[in-house]
Amino acid sequence: MRKITTYHFVIMPEIITDVPLIEQHLACYHCGEECEPNEALKIEEKQFCCQGCKTVYEILEENNLCSYYNLADKTAGRSLKDLPTSTQFAFLDDQAIAFKLLDFSDGGISKMTFYIPAIHCSACIWLLENLHKLDENILNSRVNFLRKEVSVTFKHEGISLRQVADLLTSIGYTPLIRLDSLEKKESNKQKEIQQDKKAYRQMYYKLGVAFFCFGNIMLLSLPEYLSFSDYIETNFRKLFGYLNFILALPVAFYSGMYYLQSALTAFRQKHLNIEVPIALGMIVLLFVSTYEVFTGTGAGYFDSLAGLIFFLLLGRLFQQKTYQSLSFERDHLSYFPVSVLVKNQDSEKYVPVKELKVGDRIVIHNQELIPSDSILLQINDASGKALIDYSFVTGEAVPVEKVSGEMIYAGGRQIGGTIELEVMKPFSQSYLTQLWNNDIFKKQNNSKITRITDQFSKRFTINLLLVAITATAYWLWQGDTSTALKVFTSVLIVACPCALALSAPFALGNTLRILGKYKLYLKSTDAVESLANIDTIVFDKTGTITDTHKTQVKYEGKLLTDKELAMVQHVAKNSTHPLSKALAKMNLPEKNQTFAIANFREYIGKGIEGEIEGNHLLLGSYSFISAYVKDEKEDKSTEASAVVHLAINGDYKGKFLISNEYRKGLEKMLNSLENKYELLVLSGDNEQEKERLSKIFDKKNLTFKQTPQDKLNFIKDLQVKGKNVMMIGDGLNDAGALKQSNVGIALAEDVASFSPASDGILEASVFTQLPQFLQIAKAGKQVVNWSFAISLAYNIVGLSFAVQGLFTPVISAILMPLSSITVVSFATLAVSLWARRIVKGKNS
Repeated sequence: MRKITTYHFVIMPEIITDVPLIEQHLACYHCGEECEPNEALKIEEKQFCCQGCKTVYEILEENNLCSYYNLADKTAGRSLKDLPTSTQFAFLDDQAIAFKLLDFSDGGISKMTFYIPAIHCSACIWLLENLHKLDENILNSRVNFLRKEVSVTFKHEGISLRQVADLLTSIGYTPLIRLDSLEKKESNKQKEIQQDKKAYRQMYYKLGVAFFCFGNIMLLSLPEYLSFSDYIETNFRKLFGYLNFILALPVAFYSGMYYLQSALTAFRQKHLNIEVPIALGMIVLLFVSTYEVFTGTGAGYFDSLAGLIFFLLLGRLFQQKTYQSLSFERDHLSYFPVSVLVKNQDSEKYVPVKELKVGDRIVIHNQELIPSDSILLQINDASGKALIDYSFVTGEAVPVEKVSGEMIYAGGRQIGGTIELEVMKPFSQSYLTQLWNNDIFKKQNNSKITRITDQFSKRFTINLLLVAITATAYWLWQGDTSTALKVFTSVLIVACPCALALSAPFALGNTLRILGKYKLYLKSTDAVESLANIDTIVFDKTGTITDTHKTQVKYEGKLLTDKELAMVQHVAKNSTHPLSKALAKMNLPEKNQTFAIANFREYIGKGIEGEIEGNHLLLGSYSFISAYVKDEKEDKSTEASAVVHLAINGDYKGKFLISNEYRKGLEKMLNSLENKYELLVLSGDNEQEKERLSKIFDKKNLTFKQTPQDKLNFIKDLQVKGKNVMMIGDGLNDAGALKQSNVGIALAEDVASFSPASDGILEASVFTQLPQFLQIAKAGKQVVNWSFAISLAYNIVGLSFAVQGLFTPVISAILMPLSSITVVSFATLAVSLWARRIVKGKNS
């Protein structure tokens, strides 16, 4: 039977008040609580405090999930002595209540976010994200550790919401579901703000306690500093020592509890983190100081202990404040430039989704994203049905049929003809962020900087302890106990990998924020690093290097009636492809004529088809049209940028010649890139524009007639050759290539350009500023390297002084957070100044 030593704490949100009680007892194998020997609650050598904990262990063992206990800190599971009755979640059987609580429910799949107060460590995350192994009807589960939430996607035909809640309870993670949860979507943001305020308030309390005690300990130690202790009565010296001891206790066990608790958790999990040497230094200072005061052999080092914790907290507060500032700006500036067509009586206009209001009537075309929960009003399809692809939300690619009057959730993508909806809930930026960060679209993290930081941090603590022990042993061998103690604590405190660990997130995080400010919105700091490493840029042609707002459409072929032209325009309106948009903008005599379209389909990279009043229309490439027409030969004699062929009822009618203009400033942009990057063009169009493009691109780098799969394979081939590739496309035909590339950028125009397959979104208005964005990304990476160098130099210099006994613990306590402050300040300011110089140089 294992024996463990535990500390008993009174735990409140962000407050940990220590009651220094230490005892030996039997611990429950699951939750770590005290338990009495009981053969009925024993499995082999494992003792459990209650039947609930024993049941959880049996469930985990049956499903091969016992590696959970390797991650746990032996208190990871919750005690199940008060296991709720089976009726606790009976109210979830009420469909009306369940519907209001669910985040999403459609097509046999539901999604619910549970608030679980018991989440507190990596073991909790691991177990909760493996729920699918406990029940096959659970598709996936994702934990938000900071919010203590788990989002569960499940098949509601196989398991009900109540059963999901019961399952969570059975493994020790009872969800907290109150009646006010019905209003959670509206109040979550305010709750988060209040929680942040509370967390900072507690930090200020701890800092205030440390400052008060530190100041008073310094004051009471003043006679020692000035060598007046020999002239003070012994009773007064003892009194001052006892007062210092009393003042040191709240500093150590309240203000400094974070470090002690973190180190204790690390020991329980059998690994070392950076808090371990700090906690050891605190314990040594407290123990030796207490011994000296109560034995009358010295005044102790309570001033060093209080100063250490005060300056550590000061540095930690600075780091949190700086990072909060970066996160705040990033969250509010990096909104996705997704807009939607709003219909108001006789007018239609695109507006940003963040400006949508309840009651707005929105028009969604094929492949466009539905930005807000809405009611389906009108389906411009003779079948009377709409198909919604919820794969971004659930991961399931099977489209769901919808009819007028049904609710359609945000995140669905329309497949087929145009639909009209009425907005029922305000647009939620956080929801699109959730889709943007969906694991389905995440690439493998190949961050070199992250790998270096992780490897360094793992080895740092072990090497630091070896240096501290070796240096201490040397001074003890010299017979200088006082110096040995000073060296041991100083080495543990002064050396810190925090500065190294903070270099990357602060430098790259600030780079992310700056790029967002200039309208390039990247997913993560990993994307910034990847952007800095690219050597090859691949451009899509239509809608990327061409300006979709400046197009001319000319028709050649058999005479078309006004009605036939109107039908062509109406079919084209259902597609978001740049060429379809050009046809949809044709100026026709009968502008207000509307039709009900049936069987609309879009073949990515080929064309579109639809039926209007019994007429079958085909629009697209000649190879696509030729499969449906007879005895027609393609006429290639044209100077147009792109050609869209037309067939009606199997009769080839002719072609629309679409002349595009290249984006203003394109040639100047390419000239600044060509000496640093290999520039290529991939296009699904024919080669009629090859000669024109060869004037600004190398002719051998132009590739035409590429299907979406061809584009993806092209990117793969470049990567096999060792190229780091950035792909810039419109996010529709190029989705596969964007996801495959090292950095995929979707260019945003005035349509729903949201594309989770990409690493970032670039507003079309700043497309020609791409060279500056690449320079800023490189600057961010360079600043990280410099920050690494500063951090390493600091640690080397600091340790060289500390091992000689030239630093006192309090001086080390000042230098440790000071190093972090220096690196954080340098990383943020250097990136900002460098980016400003780059942009200023471009504008001058």
